[in-house]
Amino acid sequence: MTRLAAKQLVLKPQDLVVALKIRVNSDREFLLASLAQELEMAVSAVHGSIKRCEQAWLLTRVGGGMRAMRPALAEFTIHGARYAFPAVVGGLSRGMATSLAGPSLRSHFNQAGGMPPVWPDAHGDAYGPSLVPLHHTVPAACRTDEKLFDVLSLLDAMRIGAARERELGSALLEERLA
Repeated sequence: MTRLAAKQLVLKPQDLVVALKIRVNSDREFLLASLAQELEMAVSAVHGSIKRCEQAWLLTRVGGGMRAMRPALAEFTIHGARYAFPAVVGGLSRGMATSLAGPSLRSHFNQAGGMPPVWPDAHGDAYGPSLVPLHHTVPAACRTDEKLFDVLSLLDAMRIGAARERELGSALLEERLA
């Protein structure tokens, strides 16, 4: 019996974080080391993410840098990410507010008396049900990149929100990723 040499591509949640970082900062040319440093990931992990994203047509090489394949990345993020990377909600925790309490949605939804979902983080200023981020370094990376924080919190609204939150999150994500 012959074995196939090729293996099926499996995207990791961190791959989407890397692709979104490159997309929302499309005005910048990243060196692998600087991208890894800003995301607080190992260079080898970022390199692997870029390779997988290239195979999935989420990223492409242009000249010496990386560019997001905008239509494919937007489609996967809006329509597929919540199924590929389902939300994992845990107990109450201190952390960084996300989803409905994130930068783009907090003005649209009344959180009076409710506790916002948070990415567990010792430096966070919110308290609520914990939502496992796509990668454990996401809170630290988002402290220094507001655009990344915005799209990842919108993605979290798509992952855990009800129909109304998903609809608004989808529209705002499409706007950010266009």
